[in-house]
Amino acid sequence: MAIDMGKTTAAGKAPGTEEPPDTGLRTPPEAGDRHQLTALQGLAALSLDAMASVAYGPESIVLVLAAAGAYGLGFTLPVTLAIAALLAVLVASYRQVIAAFPDGGGSYAVAKKHLGRRTSLVAAASLILDYVLNVAVSVTAGVAALTSAFPELYGERVWICLGVLVLVTAVNLRGVVDSAKAFLVPTAVFVGSILTMVAVGLFRDGPVSTASAAGHASALGEGATGVGALLLLKAFAAGCSALTGVEAVANAVPAFRAPAARRAQRTEVALGALLGVMLIGLSVLIGRFHLQPVEGVTVLAQLADASFGHNLAFYVVQFATMVLLALAANTSFGGLPVLMSLLARDNYLPHVFALKADRQVHRHGVVWLALVSAALLVFSGGDTNTLVPLFAIGVFVGFTICQVGMVRHWYGERPKGWQAKAGLNGFGALLTGVSAVVVTATKFTEGAWLIVLALPLIVLGFEKVNRAYAQIGARLELGRIPQPPRCSRSLIVVPVSGLSRLTCQALTAARSLGDEVLAVTVTHTGPEDRQAAEALRRDWELWKPGIELIEVASDTRSLGRPVSAYVRELMQKHPDAQVTVLIPETEPAHLWQRMLQNQRGSVVAHAVRRDTDAVICRLRFRITADAR
Repeated sequence: MAIDMGKTTAAGKAPGTEEPPDTGLRTPPEAGDRHQLTALQGLAALSLDAMASVAYGPESIVLVLAAAGAYGLGFTLPVTLAIAALLAVLVASYRQVIAAFPDGGGSYAVAKKHLGRRTSLVAAASLILDYVLNVAVSVTAGVAALTSAFPELYGERVWICLGVLVLVTAVNLRGVVDSAKAFLVPTAVFVGSILTMVAVGLFRDGPVSTASAAGHASALGEGATGVGALLLLKAFAAGCSALTGVEAVANAVPAFRAPAARRAQRTEVALGALLGVMLIGLSVLIGRFHLQPVEGVTVLAQLADASFGHNLAFYVVQFATMVLLALAANTSFGGLPVLMSLLARDNYLPHVFALKADRQVHRHGVVWLALVSAALLVFSGGDTNTLVPLFAIGVFVGFTICQVGMVRHWYGERPKGWQAKAGLNGFGALLTGVSAVVVTATKFTEGAWLIVLALPLIVLGFEKVNRAYAQIGARLELGRIPQPPRCSRSLIVVPVSGLSRLTCQALTAARSLGDEVLAVTVTHTGPEDRQAAEALRRDWELWKPGIELIEVASDTRSLGRPVSAYVRELMQKHPDAQVTVLIPETEPAHLWQRMLQNQRGSVVAHAVRRDTDAVICRLRFRITADAR
């Protein structure tokens, strides 16, 4: 049979993932590289999530510190500098991860090697949650920016979200390079507009425009004269949402052109540098313009208004932000399918996720991500606030596991200067671990409990898939030398309901496959059924195919159960014989014509598969479009 769902190699790899044999032939590098990323394309394909986070990262800090009034807002820059320091630690760490694990996987690969199987599965589960939620949050945030500009579209926000998701999915199904090329211009426009805004804002003299905040209520707290450590910690944890997406490059190293690790490292460093400059620059502007959180107006909009004024440049920043937020989902489409392929190769996900299409696309992973994200969008009603509390927890869990794993890595390898590197990773693990605890505790009642519940459930799902593959492998005796093949008597059972060209082809194929062929027809007790059975018997005798027609009586109009009962009885009479049920079926020329079929073959196949261990062979007779 052509189906072998549980097949793995002796090394435990999924089918189709083994290294190809060395035939002595070499494919020109450009033939495969044109479907893989350069460093610049990697920045557009895998960094949109991190880039777009500057739209809500500084605002998250301001909203927390605003509880302490204007005095609290004065700590925006110190908190941002602490986040930038953590960003530098993460970039340095993931640069090392890329070099040590060039096959991708990020925190999953690190944990798998240094922290054990169960911890690696927790890391993988956290990454999956992060990627799925990133798609939903990014799309809803982008559509929210659109509906803010055009309020009449608010009622259609769910459909708009689904439309954006379909667009991003369609681009990624064409390949990661095509998605990078499509999103390179929006990324460049957004980064350029933010950096220009920072530069203009730093050197601008004269009165500050507040047109965007006019008529909106301030969200600033009153009566506070001090800032406690807990508030600063909450602000730090909230601002760390700007770090989401930093790990995406390390997860998708195989998507880069050779030398993949070096190109991925350059992309990681460029991402960290741009993100750090934008975050610090925006925080400096917040302090320079003494901005306050305002209901209904984003901090980024206030900064653009204060820097440029309420003119064309202001709308360029808003439009670029809206587009990039909507397209930030592309980071997940670039990273998650690669991670799922690694999990599939390790037998923790169905092996179909390890398959690649012609354009180096893991299409099953892309489609799965799109479907789950669509369900989340419908469930949330296109509301960003419903999803944001769930967003950052998985990221911090993955960060912490990766940092701890790298500490173990340096301790085991002990290269020159390993103490400093291990100390850096250990400090990063402490910061991200504390952030994970703070975010989970503060957002628990707002929906974070769903993540706390989902993480172990996903890990249990990985374990169940792995056990299933282990059972299949044990049953197939994978990794062992099988017994020599032997010749046994072969009985072919062919269900028939009438005489046709299909019947002739089925019996011809059966004769070529087996030692003995048995044609089986099910007869019923009704008057019309008896007449049909007598007509078939008469036609069979006139045809004389040289094959016995066996009639199986049934008191009901059942078809599958009588055939499976006969096959089971046949197997009991001939325990040493190989019994095969060959089911003839037609395959129409057009897809819509399949609705016209009676599905007899499917009914018989299901019953025989359920009740017996017989081999099932479904013979398809293709009907061409010009058939008469």
